[in-house]
Amino acid sequence: MSETELGGTGGAQVADSKQLDEDDRLKPEFVRAVLDAVYDGVPESARTLVEPLHPADIADLFELLPAEARTELAKSITDLLDGDVFAEMNDYVREELLDSLSASEVADIASELDTDDAVAIIEDMDAADQREVLRALDPDDRAAIEEALSYPEESAGRLMQRELIAVPEHWSVGDVLDYLRGNDELTTDFWEVFVVDPAHKPIGSCHLSWIMRTPRSVSIGDVMQREQTLIPVDMDQEEVALRFQKYALISAAVVDTSGRLVGMITVDDIVHIISQEAGEDILRLSGAGDGDINEPVLDSYKARVRWLISNLFTALLASSIIALFEGTIAKMVALATLMPIVAGVGGNAGTQTMAVTVRALATNQLTRSNTWRSVRRELRVAILNGGTVAVVIGIGVATVFGNPHLGGVIAAAMLTNIVVAGLAGVMVPVTLERMGADPAVASSIFVTMTTDSMGFFAFLGLASATGLVG
Repeated sequence: MSETELGGTGGAQVADSKQLDEDDRLKPEFVRAVLDAVYDGVPESARTLVEPLHPADIADLFELLPAEARTELAKSITDLLDGDVFAEMNDYVREELLDSLSASEVADIASELDTDDAVAIIEDMDAADQREVLRALDPDDRAAIEEALSYPEESAGRLMQRELIAVPEHWSVGDVLDYLRGNDELTTDFWEVFVVDPAHKPIGSCHLSWIMRTPRSVSIGDVMQREQTLIPVDMDQEEVALRFQKYALISAAVVDTSGRLVGMITVDDIVHIISQEAGEDILRLSGAGDGDINEPVLDSYKARVRWLISNLFTALLASSIIALFEGTIAKMVALATLMPIVAGVGGNAGTQTMAVTVRALATNQLTRSNTWRSVRRELRVAILNGGTVAVVIGIGVATVFGNPHLGGVIAAAMLTNIVVAGLAGVMVPVTLERMGADPAVASSIFVTMTTDSMGFFAFLGLASATGLVG
């Protein structure tokens, strides 16, 4: 594997104001110009327009173009489509373009990248295509990628890169410097040197700045930092990101089950993971699947429809509660007008609490040690919110309908539902997490069911119990 830096210029010039706006996004007129060149069959013009772009901007350009124009543009700028561009590209767009390339061409692209980026390109391919690409790789590259693919998806083993610097403890600083300067095949993108014992187990690390500022005669063992954060190879990437955030890491050693150093993870990979995981949690809360505008329509349909059907069944439960009070509603039509307000505001309150709780669980802010403190906190917030909204809606309804009794009933129902929503918003995600389920996936269905059902039951039940309807 070469050490081409992901996101590097890759020989491209820096794009100027003709291509990018003030927010560093490709201008619509520039995209249209490229599209016109492609449709007019003038590949030279398309290449001239695209050549100054950074690899990340070229990747963005492909995502902005219609699907039918992407392959034609790829043919026009073949020499510009290096590994950096594919590494920056949207997964769906990249898969579409890779399908149009031969196995040897995909292998050439993968060989330009660090192992982690090459794995990201190959892992989503069909098994048959994957085997064909692996056969086209050099033996060393193939062995590294096959090893990475043997680890679970979204684990440190998939995320790590094998290209790192490791030296024995008995070396001096001068030995390390000579080693770095005398081996052209070593990786060029690293921030620290790992120190290992004879069994290749990490025993410390040393920042490059320390090495550069230390006399050559000093032992590397005297300069290194023995305390280090080691990442197990099977650790989930979200947990890896949390460790980087908690301990302010720039890079970290990855170890296998026997404790041997097998790779490293750098902060540039973590930035991507943090963004990816945050986006996934938001999309899961809404039941929108991957939520990618480049996702095939059928895949989006399959991801979303199951949650809509689930929501349909929970809505039927709420409807059955309404049916219990059909006679009450018939005697006072105003109840039918007002009850969606109770359920809707309660649903919003539950969603607020649920979002806070899911995020706290994802970032390890909410654990078994502080669960009940968090529940009590959200309960206090719910009581304050419920009391405030209840007063406002109670006074408003009493004034508009000229019925203080109705105002009191809806105020009490609103307070009840918001408090229940607050409890559901925190208890549902926590319970799902304790059961081993992803709280971001199923919480919204259960919280919505609770707030709708309780909203209708509290409002209509109080109306009947208090004699509002004679």
